[in-house]
Amino acid sequence: MRKNLYKITICAGLIVIFSCNKQLNTVPTQSIDAAVSLLTSSDVQVALTGSYADLGNSRFYGGYPFVGDELLANSNELNWTGTYQQFTQVENKKIPVDNSFVFDTWAAGYKAINDVNNVLSALAVVDSSKRARVEGEAKFIRASVLFDLVRLYAKSYNDGDPAANDGVPIVLTPTKSITPASLVKRNKVSEVYAQVLLDLGDAETKLPVKNGFFATKTAASAMLARVYLQKGDYPNAAQAANRAITTGVANGVALTGAYADAFPYGVTSNTSEDIFAMQVTTSSGVNSFQEFFSANGRGDIQIEQAHLDLYDPNDDRLNMFYNSGGSIYTGKFDDLYGNVRIIRLAEMYLTRAEANFRAGTSVGATPLSDINKIRARVDLDPLTTPDLDLAAILKERKLELAFEGFALHDIKRTQGSVGTVAWNSPSLVYPIPSRDRIVNPNLTQNAGY
Repeated sequence: MRKNLYKITICAGLIVIFSCNKQLNTVPTQSIDAAVSLLTSSDVQVALTGSYADLGNSRFYGGYPFVGDELLANSNELNWTGTYQQFTQVENKKIPVDNSFVFDTWAAGYKAINDVNNVLSALAVVDSSKRARVEGEAKFIRASVLFDLVRLYAKSYNDGDPAANDGVPIVLTPTKSITPASLVKRNKVSEVYAQVLLDLGDAETKLPVKNGFFATKTAASAMLARVYLQKGDYPNAAQAANRAITTGVANGVALTGAYADAFPYGVTSNTSEDIFAMQVTTSSGVNSFQEFFSANGRGDIQIEQAHLDLYDPNDDRLNMFYNSGGSIYTGKFDDLYGNVRIIRLAEMYLTRAEANFRAGTSVGATPLSDINKIRARVDLDPLTTPDLDLAAILKERKLELAFEGFALHDIKRTQGSVGTVAWNSPSLVYPIPSRDRIVNPNLTQNAGY
């Protein structure tokens, strides 16, 4: 059959549509012409599955934003030897406005948002028994994308006035053509966070506790905890992390027995610890962590001694490092077909510990109990009450979640520094891509560009 399909490229919240005619025998799940495709409940669910595929694009949750996060946060713990000029610019904290990786991440994010906006626009045709789940999954995706876009392309929530600082465009309806109305402006940082929290709250209510490898109630609670922590809302962060732990554990989520088991080799399914992960197989999906961090991939990022010196000699996490050709690599990402682990249960224990400690509460457990749960798995002696302070909690978080895309945003929310570069330096914020600003003059540029 012959169809005129539309490949959609997002430009700052608007869509540039290129028509292409091809002979196809099946309807693709990643290209959606809503006018002809979203007519039945099955159509919408196929489109939703395609949204996950676009979310897992190499330039988005396939890993590029997280690799960029680690490089932008690096001063002396990683050694970048890659030939990609785009990441060299990120590592050097000198990013031009025409950096193609910066554009690709922006475009991939808004492509995923437009996918789920199409799904949400067609909820009326979804079977009533499935409608809440479909809506919850779509809003989880939209919120997650908006959250990571605003963290990369705007000032941190705690940098000045979030109600005055430009964030990223909030797009809540499908964009099918370029019109004056589609030339959106950047919403304020506070507005983006409010929309993210609204979508995630709705998703948490509507998602089931079990949903295969798709988004679940636990995943929505966990992402809420991540957002609240970044915002500095510690009481809500503790509550959301506790809901994620409680719901997750009640439905089979558990820390793996050994730290290495959370990053298995040759395992094509999620581990017991994965709350949400992008699926990678021999035929679909991509793991960009493996591409850059593993000696089995490009091997562009090696681990420096300054990072290794942070560990206690008895810390089992040290066993995740190995020497290849005289350079040290992390073994977290050696499997080419390993899933991209977006949220692990360990993060929730660390978030609950930190949020409770800062708020002076013990929601779900004491901060000491949560930290010692993480330490016990890696063969470290338990801390005692006199040993526990914020620095100890943040160090445990840094080592447990090393290289997984948390470094930059943790530095920003804790007002640290990257070497001599202050946490709120404009050089630690991605520029708004020049191609988008040419197409859409309503977009302002970030300071320093």
